Amino acid sequence: MGKGFSLPRRKIPSNMERTACKAQQPHALQEAPLSCHPLGTLSQSGDVSRCELLSCPSAVRIVWFGLLFLTFLLSLGWLYVVLILLNDLHNFNEFLFQRWGHWMDWSPAFLLVISLLVTYASLLLLLALLLWLYGQPLCLHTVHKVLLLLIIFLVAAGLVGLEVQWQEEWHSLRLSLQATAPFLHIGAAAGITLLAWPVADTFYHIHRRGPKILLLLLYFGATLGIYLAPLFISSACIMEPKDLPHKPKLIGHRGAPMLAPENTLMSLRKTAECGAIVFETDVMVSSDGIPFLMHDERLTRTTDVASVFPDRVNSHSSDFSWAELKRLNAGAWFLQRQPFWGAKQLSGHDREDAESQTVPSLEEILKEAEGLNLSIIFDLRCPPENHTYHDSFVNQTLETVLSSGVPQTMVLWLPDEDRAYVQERAPQMRQIYGHLEGHGTESPQFLNLPYQDLPLLDIKALHHDNVSVNLFVVNKPWLFSLLWCAGVDSVTTNDCQLLQQMRYPVWLIPARTYLIIWIITNCVSLLLLLWTFLLQQRCAKERQRTGLETAVLLTRINNFIRE
Repeated sequence: MGKGFSLPRRKIPSNMERTACKAQQPHALQEAPLSCHPLGTLSQSGDVSRCELLSCPSAVRIVWFGLLFLTFLLSLGWLYVVLILLNDLHNFNEFLFQRWGHWMDWSPAFLLVISLLVTYASLLLLLALLLWLYGQPLCLHTVHKVLLLLIIFLVAAGLVGLEVQWQEEWHSLRLSLQATAPFLHIGAAAGITLLAWPVADTFYHIHRRGPKILLLLLYFGATLGIYLAPLFISSACIMEPKDLPHKPKLIGHRGAPMLAPENTLMSLRKTAECGAIVFETDVMVSSDGIPFLMHDERLTRTTDVASVFPDRVNSHSSDFSWAELKRLNAGAWFLQRQPFWGAKQLSGHDREDAESQTVPSLEEILKEAEGLNLSIIFDLRCPPENHTYHDSFVNQTLETVLSSGVPQTMVLWLPDEDRAYVQERAPQMRQIYGHLEGHGTESPQFLNLPYQDLPLLDIKALHHDNVSVNLFVVNKPWLFSLLWCAGVDSVTTNDCQLLQQMRYPVWLIPARTYLIIWIITNCVSLLLLLWTFLLQQRCAKERQRTGLETAVLLTRINNFIRE
């Protein structure tokens, strides 16, 4: 069976051990054949003796089986967590880059590691279940025990990391259940049904009433919880197809960062090509008062500042003059390291275009966007305290917008700083709010919120008040589908080309159809579960009648090997 997971040979008791065992048994049992069961009990006695320990699994082995099952559940749960967090993993990549200064897309690494852990735990659990069903003891090698504990430690460390650094991802996980719960219910029903065989086998091997009742309560309690889970499932995509709202509009997050270097003129053009209606970007003010596009506080990730200004790599992006910023290349990095896993390679023309990108000014972007019929929304970054325009960066940006000559309605103003002044100077500029509360006497017409806030929103009531809702950042089809069903007006995305191709949500089930699926799933599961217990009861009665355990394949193979 391999060096790591061994099938131990049953030890044949010596004559002295047999004599000692017989002396310990009542006279009425000395002539009866002794048979051991998976839980280490004698078929004709509830006492555990040395005879049992010679051939039956100990309590320690049962504990390790429970730990193996727990490890399988934890690894499977962590795989689910990683798949959901892929929507936001770019933020994790940027976080590590800011700390370490080295860029790496961790998506493939996370998926590879967790897939290996789930595969390992699944195969080990499957083999353990087969041994259990065939009446063989589970003997884990020390290597397996260490690996199981290591998996538990890794999952625990991941959960602690989420709690400490990315608490908002808990909201993402809860929201994901609206998209996955109907399917998780079917999977859980199938799993609890498959578990009926070892549970029933264990139940009929236990002779004490207390443990039998406890086992039934635990198993059927879990089964009942799974069967009734749909009562607590609420999903916007459980609806009639005729009630499906219009598909949300797309806003390009820093443009189209999977098709072009972020926050560049090329990214702006790619945003228009993939059907988005708004270009979302980040604006800073240079040391000489020119607003320009840049997300990071340092230029190292998206420019070649390390080669042009090697002694200023740690300087704030706003500490550079506009003339210095124009010397930087803002596109070559995109060809050297793709920021998103799965992004397509650029064609020859696009590669040349990307390689020639520079840091654009806000005025350049506004004029280019007007020609492409795109609106602009931006986060305005406050300069450092010692910056010349620290106290006037809002006014400096507003003057640039007004002097550019583009229609005010083309600009969606998001910054909260000096909003009243901005409204007075540019009354036709659309005001966008990034929070639910604190608007004073104003009635916001447009909300720009993280997608995790969806459960807090009454979309129908907001639409009734003529309020549009945009949620960010949405990259995966499952999340876009959920927001589509919920009636969100628009989403900010890194993957506009993928979402633009979607013509329908990933899934949409009428309530009546889902009710039928729920009932059929539970009924089939219950019938199979009862059949399993009845079959095991029949086998138990047969064992009592014959007084012997049924011969099994693995035992015969084991005996053949010994011979």
